[in-house]
Amino acid sequence: MIERDDMTFPHEEYVRRIEELRQRIQERHLDAVVISDPENIMYLTDYQTTGYSFFQALVVPLEKEPFMITRALEESNVIARTWVEVTRPYPDTGDAIQMLVDALREFGLANKRIGYERNSYFFPAYHQDVIHTSLKDGKLLDCFGIVEEGRVCKSRVEIEIMKRAAIATEAGMVAGIEACHAGATENEVGAAISAAMFRAGGEFPSVMPYVTSGPRTMIGHATWEGRVIQPDEHVFLEVGGCYRRYHTAMMRTVMLGNMPDSMYQAQETMKKALDAVHNIVQPGMTVSDVDNLVRNIISDNTVGARLITRSGYSIGIAFPPSWDEGYIVSLKQGDGTVLKEGMTFHLIPWMWGVDGDKTCGISDTIHVTEDGCESFFSLDRDFTVKPEETHKSAAIDLGSARSKKGAKSKSSAVENNKEVDSKSDATA
Repeated sequence: MIERDDMTFPHEEYVRRIEELRQRIQERHLDAVVISDPENIMYLTDYQTTGYSFFQALVVPLEKEPFMITRALEESNVIARTWVEVTRPYPDTGDAIQMLVDALREFGLANKRIGYERNSYFFPAYHQDVIHTSLKDGKLLDCFGIVEEGRVCKSRVEIEIMKRAAIATEAGMVAGIEACHAGATENEVGAAISAAMFRAGGEFPSVMPYVTSGPRTMIGHATWEGRVIQPDEHVFLEVGGCYRRYHTAMMRTVMLGNMPDSMYQAQETMKKALDAVHNIVQPGMTVSDVDNLVRNIISDNTVGARLITRSGYSIGIAFPPSWDEGYIVSLKQGDGTVLKEGMTFHLIPWMWGVDGDKTCGISDTIHVTEDGCESFFSLDRDFTVKPEETHKSAAIDLGSARSKKGAKSKSSAVENNKEVDSKSDATA
């Protein structure tokens, strides 16, 4: 391992991660593992690229030096970002899996017990078939989850990085709330959120912000599509900020005009659920316990809303297409996974179908502490209510500004035409 001081975490953090992985490799009676999931590779080495659609893998032997298989272009990321010393790059005209097979033979692993992530999005079945038919003297075993066992509980330095992500999350949400008014488009709100996140030091998130208004809030995982926000509507916002691929996320709701009693009840119900989490959740509880706690509070409402999803999920390192680590652990009924210090969750006690046609949300990202849990955020949870006079005035101002802009453009066009005519006359 190359010891360097320009990585996301101190060198000893990566040494610890590899040593703990090797303990799990030994416990499973393996000689090496082939890691192809981009989040896992980054966790172990700090390697990242947007080019992970091309096959890449980190091979970690039980004793010998780890090595990477990458597309030739991506070898620059190994050199620039990681502690990895040994690479075996393949050209765009080459065969990535053949390179992996050749490297396993080169380093004396072809006849060993090798673990691989059978459920990885980035190691498809046809690639796995090639490995199985090529390494007939070895034994290939599924080791999916072997790295995630280390990822699920964040270290102190990881928590600090997530606090940096939270700064971007809050900055984006504040900007999004400010941008919400009648006459604005959902796209303009999304642009405000994105610009604020990036200005606050955030990096590109695994999912861009969710911005929906009025009836579109009932569409799951929808986001901006150019719709103009209307007076007396509400806007649902979900923002995931990112720093060094670590994410935090939050939901908030904006009311344009007076808040109906049903939406006020929804707000108070979600706040009650989050307060219960912060007062009760601690190490030793199961994720099912937490889900039941949240679900029972949300279900006890008189506004027709439901919690139609899990009540939360692990969050941390992520590449597109998703910012969550829910495949590692989610807050859902019947799951006996025990909470431990360092676990991080996006809690989502959101309410789908208020009055039958509205979805709203207030959410939080927390980390489990020694004796409880703490939020990464300080932003107020209440719905932001913008009185009718304010949003109507904003809509008028926006319309006026657009009219003036249009008039100015027409005036400029007239002047330009005059100038062209004058030049034509002079030429004639």
